[in-house]
This record gives sequence, structure tokens and C-alpha cells, in this order.
Amino acid sequence: MSRTLIRNGTVLTLEPGSAPLRADVLIENDRIAAIGPDLEAGEGAQVLDASRMIVMPGFVNAHIHTRQTGLRGLATDWTGTSYFRAMHAGLANFFTPEDIRIANLMGAINQINNGVTTMVDWHHNNPTPDHSDAAIDGLEGAGIRAVFLHGSAKPDPKPGQKHFSEIPMSRDEVARLRRGRLSGDDALVTMGLAILGPQMSVEEVTLADLTLAKDHDLVVSLHHSMARMAAPGGYVAAAKAGLIDRRLNIVHANEMTDRDLDVVLDNGATFTVTAEIEMQICYGDMISGRLQARGVPFSIGTDIESAYAPDMIACARMTLQAERHLTSLRMQAETGERPHPIPLGVRAALDWATIEGARSFRLEDKVGTLAPGKQADIILIRADDLNLSGAFDPYNAVLGFAHPGNVDTVIVAGTLRKQGRRMLRDDIPALQEALAASGQRIFREFKAKAATADFA
Repeated sequence: MSRTLIRNGTVLTLEPGSAPLRADVLIENDRIAAIGPDLEAGEGAQVLDASRMIVMPGFVNAHIHTRQTGLRGLATDWTGTSYFRAMHAGLANFFTPEDIRIANLMGAINQINNGVTTMVDWHHNNPTPDHSDAAIDGLEGAGIRAVFLHGSAKPDPKPGQKHFSEIPMSRDEVARLRRGRLSGDDALVTMGLAILGPQMSVEEVTLADLTLAKDHDLVVSLHHSMARMAAPGGYVAAAKAGLIDRRLNIVHANEMTDRDLDVVLDNGATFTVTAEIEMQICYGDMISGRLQARGVPFSIGTDIESAYAPDMIACARMTLQAERHLTSLRMQAETGERPHPIPLGVRAALDWATIEGARSFRLEDKVGTLAPGKQADIILIRADDLNLSGAFDPYNAVLGFAHPGNVDTVIVAGTLRKQGRRMLRDDIPALQEALAASGQRIFREFKAKAATADFA
């Protein structure tokens, strides 16, 4: 049995009703064995001095398109039109399986470096089984906890081909993965589906994809990024067919009708907000306010690697401030006064970035808070760094002042992945070179050959 003792840290368990503790955390193998003062390490245990650290659950990035890691910065000034035409109908067609692997590997390594211990990889560039396998290889090679959401590529149809909105997900390919390398729900990398959904596919395809997810007991996520829908009655039909429950996660949904919102909430669906990209691409006011009004929590994610840094601390801070702004304006319009006290607090945002992400993908019994028996997915943040020293409150310190450079230590399933601000692997320089070469080649081929090259 391996044992690690995190000694004398400021522990934020993020359990409901909890307060900061000056405590130790004892890890046995891959699980938290105990949390409390003056714990015994035991013979042969590794001891980590956390006396100047904040100890908390690792972040859960509930929505990221990791395969775009090699195209960082390409989409930072893009509109939605540029993104859909250049990325999905263009650049995606030039990825080899090796491009997918190196992007997922380096994207996942960077997530660990940023303090993320669980990520939801929304993978919809898998035209062949080799592309899917390469994506999973990358996630597994990084040592992160991940939900691999198997999606559908979205190329422009060639003459005589159906539009992607009319093509259901491959039942054989889903079965191959679910009965093979992703058959276990207790592995570090588990499986779900990333379906087109009613906004991007006709009703027959929406129902077929949701049925496929139910048949294999898989979590399923979809984008709902605009009011115009390919299947306007898709949510109602799916609910009547018993195909909507807590396994369904909906991303964006800012322009979802109240009718559809009530239908999916009544049947247990969860929601993920990606504030930064939603503001850039003009997706409308975030759905978080409508969810808050109904007493419904939500998760958050960083979305597209090609546009912004996948920094979950910044993501939580931006989402909190954006929703505070929108909520305050609504309250002011109703009362004529600026609201007091503040309508949303820091603890809520930390929950969005941890336990709510876990809950959205059926991982809340394993990760998202620190408690005995849960998986040891833990990060240590240096509270004595210049930008954090003197902070009055550790929750506010993390949400309001921290950045990835303050993340000293990252533990995933009891295994140290980062310590002393350094990733514990020696191959990163070579991987960085491979990632840069991959991204540059994809972009060159896209500009030389793609019909949509003018959009980038």
C-alpha cells in the first residue's frame, strides 16, 4: 500500500457547509483515507509539507475541445461564422490520428499543470476509428482523469452525400469502444457521447443518438448554441420517449426556449456554461441566470483551445463576474437600486468549477470535493506567493487572485503528477516541438487546399 500525507495545509474540502481547516490529508493508494489534524503518516509514507499551501479538490473542466491544442491563438479574433466554417468544415479535415494524439496529450498535460484533475474532452473530430483511438491514447498518456465524449465530425457533404445533420452516430463504433478499451466506468478515462442534438440534427437522428447513449448507459452531451434548430420539437419528443434524464448534459443553451428548458430540467438534465467563448461568439446572455432563478446549479468549461487559455481559475472568475453583472442589471431594472448584498458569492463559483462538473458527468461520488473514501484528486496552491500573500480568505484567494503559476502540486488518483511547480515528466520539450509542428502543418494544408480557407 502506498501512503502520502499532506501535512498542515489550509484545507478547503468544498463539502456543503464546510469551512477552511488547518489539517492533514492522508492518502492511501488512490483514495483519501482521512482528513484531520495530526494524522499519522505511517512507515514509508511520503510526506508533503503544506504549511504554506491551500489544499483543495482539483478543478473539473466540464467542456473542452482538446484536439485544438495545436491551433492555439488561431481563433481568438474569430466570429462564430469563422469558427464553424474554418474549424469544422476546414481545419478538421487535415488532422491525422497522430495530430489528434499529440494535441490531446499536450492539452491534457497542460490541464494538469493548471490544476485540473478531471476534464471532459468533447471530441467531434473522429472521422475514423484510428482518430478516436488516438484521442484516447493522448488522454491516457497524460495521466489525467477524463471523460472522452465520442462525437461526430462535421465536414461539408460531398456531392451525393447526406448532410451531417441527417447521419446518426455509428452504432458499431460506439459499441467497439464501449465493449473494448472504454468498457469500465472506474478507469481514469471513461466514455460518453457528444451528440449533435436538436439544434444540429434532425429529430430522427437526435432520437437515435439518445437511444444509443441509453443502450450503453453513457453520459451524453450536446451543444445548443442558437435559437434556430434542425429539430424544433426534438427535446419534447425525446422526453416523451424517456430519453432525457440526468445522463444528458447541455452546453451553452443561452437561446433555448423556456418550454424546452422546463422540459429538460423536469427530466434531470444538467447544463454547462462556457462564458468566455459564449461572449465572443454572440451566443446571448448566459443561461446561468435562468438556471439560478430556478435554483439549478451548473458546471463550467473553457471550451475551445484555439481561442483562449484553458485556465479554470480564470474561467470561474470570469463566469462569476459576468453573471454578477447580468444578475445585478436585472435586479436594478426591477427595483431601481443597485443590489446589496452581492447576488452571487465566490463559493458558488468554486462549486461550478469542481463538484458541479463532477455531478454533470456522474462523477460526484469520486471527485469534486475532498472526503474520506473519495478519489485522491487534490491540488496544492502556494498561499505565500506574491499575488496571494496576505489574503484574508482562502476561497477568495483562489477565485480572486490565483493563476496556474500558483499551482504547486497536483495529485490524480493518488499519483503525483506535478510537484514543486514542475510537471513530473521529462518528455515535455520534445512533445512541445511535436505539437508545434503538427499545428503548423495542419494550418498550411488548410490554407493551401480548403474551400473555407478564407474564413481564417
